[in-house]
Amino acid sequence: MADYYDLLGVGRDADADTLKRSYRRLARQYHPDINKEAGAEDRFKEIGRAYEVLSDPQTRARYDQFGEAGLGGAAGAPDMGDMGGFADLFETFFQGFGGPGGSAGGRPRRRGPQQGDDLRYDLTVDFEQAVFGQEQEIKIPHLETCDVCDGSGAKSGSGPTTCGTCGGAGQVRRATRTPFGNFTQVAECPTCEGTGQVIADPCSSCGGQGVRQVRKKLRINIPAGVDTGTRLRVSGEGNAGLRGGPSGDLYVFLTVRSHPRLKRDGLNILSDVKVSYLQAILGDTIEVETVDGVQEIELPAGSQPGSVVTLSNKGIPKLGNPVARGDQRITVTVELPKRLSDAERTLLEQLAGHHSARGKQHHHHNSGLFARLFGQKG
Repeated sequence: MADYYDLLGVGRDADADTLKRSYRRLARQYHPDINKEAGAEDRFKEIGRAYEVLSDPQTRARYDQFGEAGLGGAAGAPDMGDMGGFADLFETFFQGFGGPGGSAGGRPRRRGPQQGDDLRYDLTVDFEQAVFGQEQEIKIPHLETCDVCDGSGAKSGSGPTTCGTCGGAGQVRRATRTPFGNFTQVAECPTCEGTGQVIADPCSSCGGQGVRQVRKKLRINIPAGVDTGTRLRVSGEGNAGLRGGPSGDLYVFLTVRSHPRLKRDGLNILSDVKVSYLQAILGDTIEVETVDGVQEIELPAGSQPGSVVTLSNKGIPKLGNPVARGDQRITVTVELPKRLSDAERTLLEQLAGHHSARGKQHHHHNSGLFARLFGQKG
């Protein structure tokens, strides 16, 4: 008997998926219901036997080491040729056979309209686009109904004809003798894929498929308040359906680019502002960045490092209800000077002395110096 790997047309290092794909392809090619050539049924049995052995890691290991001799008496068991790949054969062609609750009914025929597949598109947007929303144009490749044949798949003036393999039933049947008895196997017709009809003269534009791959421009509306992970559904913009079926949907998955100075925290925006130690002590009018542009705020006198100034209603709009909006929380960072002029040092030393027990006795002498110091804010 031929080498099992050669029978299946795979290398000796083939993985389980490769084995299964090759077996299914060859089983369809040599199935007696499809291939009427002499010797096709024997070849079909040989292929089934080879797959039965190689699909089981234990029997495959014995075969690799000892050849057929390592399989014991199994190779000579009566009717094992009919049993080759028996379980997987049912998985390939058939939907079930007799047993508790079993049936030989096969898959539902796909004669009627079939809905198109949904599609996914990943889109990256800027921080400001996510906050305020925007209309954006994208290009997507998807299947559209062929406009030459209107989705029929047939050339103009012709149409589908009854499948000769199954006589229009969409299914093929075969009685198979096994060690467990005779079984009637029901399969989707491989010629017409269960439709019961074939295209004798296919449309040249779509190759008989009824659909064509097209790159389409779409304008999608990004609502205010979206975040990374938000999914937008665009109805009817997935792949076209078959045989007049509805199109699938397009799902746009969003990723929001980070902002160099503003950070999102739920519906709030977090940011930092740097001020001098004199501004923190005396208070000041300062400019801060917001998503609405630069805005002036009042920094309270005596602001401590790490204190937070809140701007109400300057945060992220709530998705689906943009009237409700979060806040912006600005953390104050106080910068201390690394170098001082002689005049600044003198004033600060006098101020330090003023805050000592001895300096408080001379408070009235230093009032003019304090005014000069705090007049130099910024």
